[in-house]
Amino acid sequence: MSVAALAGLTAVLVLPVCLLVAGDRVAGRRGPPPSAGVGGGGLFHRTARTVMRRPALIVVLVVPLLLCLASPFQRVEFGLSDDRALGAASPVHRATDVVRDDFGTRATALASIVLPGLPGTSSRSLDDYARQVSLTSHVLRVDTATGSYAGGRPSAPPAPASARFSGPEGGWLSVVTDAEPFSVEGRALVRALRAVPAPVPALVGGDATALVDTGDVVGERLGSAVAIIVLVIFTLLFLFTGSVLVPVKALLLNLLSLTATFGAIVYIFQDGNLRWLVGDFLVTGTTDTLLPVLMFCIAFGVSMDYEMFLLSRIMEEHRRTGDTTSAVAFGLEQTGRLFTAAALVLGIAMAAMATSPLTPLKLLGVGLTLAVVLDATLVRMLLVPAIMKMAGRANWWCPRPLRRLHARFGVREPESRAALPGLPGAREVPPAERTGGEESPDVTRA
Repeated sequence: MSVAALAGLTAVLVLPVCLLVAGDRVAGRRGPPPSAGVGGGGLFHRTARTVMRRPALIVVLVVPLLLCLASPFQRVEFGLSDDRALGAASPVHRATDVVRDDFGTRATALASIVLPGLPGTSSRSLDDYARQVSLTSHVLRVDTATGSYAGGRPSAPPAPASARFSGPEGGWLSVVTDAEPFSVEGRALVRALRAVPAPVPALVGGDATALVDTGDVVGERLGSAVAIIVLVIFTLLFLFTGSVLVPVKALLLNLLSLTATFGAIVYIFQDGNLRWLVGDFLVTGTTDTLLPVLMFCIAFGVSMDYEMFLLSRIMEEHRRTGDTTSAVAFGLEQTGRLFTAAALVLGIAMAAMATSPLTPLKLLGVGLTLAVVLDATLVRMLLVPAIMKMAGRANWWCPRPLRRLHARFGVREPESRAALPGLPGAREVPPAERTGGEESPDVTRA
């Protein structure tokens, strides 16, 4: 947030001064500038025209492709990063693998259960509670101040070391299990332990508990966070465009491309496919709970940046000509190289992260690179022109109450700017023609 705020202030306050001082040297040339608004022969212009000749076909082909990429996300299993994220060569991972694989019990201390206010080495209630905990599925042994328990019965009497389980503030139990902490069984065990009736309110800790609580906290706030993001961005785009459909289209396309990215991440990192392409890593069968949230925020913001670039040019041309088809082709032509270069810069930076041996960084790098590529190609070059062509006049529809709201608070183009006077060979379209038919004749250029 601080980087974005500082960049915005610098662009508004410092950059204009630098451009003024540099003068004509900014463009590396002298003489009159090229005619603004003149175009039509570039790759992006031709691509937009081709797409808008068969918009329904493009939508029918691209949307199912993105949905197919998104389909693996239906089987996502969330987890947290552990020693396996360090790679097979890590000493920490190798040591933990020895514990996992070379000992017959595969026993791991999954959880600690703290019982505040229940001290004492001979507490009857502590004995009963430990017996109940030891009956829980996947629990191998329970150690506490009153001894060790397995299968609902005492397995060992208290030893001198058992005194560590009791103190003036309460007692605690060590739960040993054969379930991996970051697994479906581990999450089920945490919920089962919390469901065991305790003599006092029990506090369950451990790696699996951290996974369960992290997922609960993220899930609790995720809906409101997404709602705030959608509402704020819709409001900003409405104030910028004066349209209802254009913000909705932008939000839905961004969500579609991001879901496709999440599906690809599950297919690659959770399922273990294409490791030869992205670099070797250990497959854990889970996806880190926090990484999709981080990817969503970064990729969604970047894709909306590209959307603003494109919409500003489309709106500028539509105000001048009233022709949606020409406006979309002109907007894509004028911004295509800009957001392609920006996507390339970001993609290179994220691809560098993908070379990391740390699985979370590799996942983040691959995911953001894929999100940028999908957004700059399938979405901006194909879906946006196709959908705007199919919508026609509806792109700029706005109910009367919202029109008054936009007229008061929205971004309005000055008349001198909207008309773009003096363009060589350009015909200024009267206001009546701009709002009359769905598609006015194309601008005639020299």
